[in-house]
Amino acid sequence: MLWPSLLSAGVAQANEAGDWVAQAGWFFIAPHESSDPLRTELTPTALGALLGIGPEFESPGTAASVDRSDTLALTLTYFVTDHLAIKAEGGIPARFDLRGEGLVRPTGPAGALIGVDLGAPANNPLARARQWSPALLLQYYFFEPQLRLRPFVGVGATYTWFTDIELNPSFRDEVQRNFGAPLALAAGAPGPTHAEAESSPSWAPIFNAGLAYALGERWGVLASVSHVPLKTTSTIVLSAADGTRLARSETTIDLDPIVTSLLLSYRF
Repeated sequence: MLWPSLLSAGVAQANEAGDWVAQAGWFFIAPHESSDPLRTELTPTALGALLGIGPEFESPGTAASVDRSDTLALTLTYFVTDHLAIKAEGGIPARFDLRGEGLVRPTGPAGALIGVDLGAPANNPLARARQWSPALLLQYYFFEPQLRLRPFVGVGATYTWFTDIELNPSFRDEVQRNFGAPLALAAGAPGPTHAEAESSPSWAPIFNAGLAYALGERWGVLASVSHVPLKTTSTIVLSAADGTRLARSETTIDLDPIVTSLLLSYRF
């Protein structure tokens, strides 16, 4: 039967206390996100008040989502005992696309003058960014170390931040033309405007489970799945040519990714 053969001993020396195990392979990251409607704060101006543009407004029906991604994974595990291991995870930062839907526009008469369509095909993806998520986990391996197949569970934490954030040129131009130009005029600073995006860093727990299979004395394969209750606040800041801040729009995105991995391991 297959199951007993998978569990059977026969590895000269499997992972046990004192072992270091290096692993390389692939992470597949599938966000299961939800987001709040976009909320916008405007710099108050006399002309803006005359046009009925309030200091802040929410845009019902707007939302943001993040595409799936995959990347190279590099990890290192140290077995404190035959069953307890500490694992550090890293690799090449994954690149994600941020997509949007809905209209951003103030209420009242100003809505006819100021607005951006987040869902327009030409505007999507709205932005791209790289996600850095180094992680540290404590894992428990079941069964004895001499067995080929060992399931495990783990818990840990990750600190996530984003770099190389790039706005879609079409989206950036629409924001600066349809949103920035009227606001700059109302602020008494007519002329070119500048849009910049950022995402907040955050800590998040990790819940992990998987299977490790020894191919031989030193080589093995490992498959796992992790849930990361991660959230971030995405922000777009719009400024006039002289640096005056005109508007700040933000939304909180619950990313909640499911991360699956397939790794080749080497014990030393």
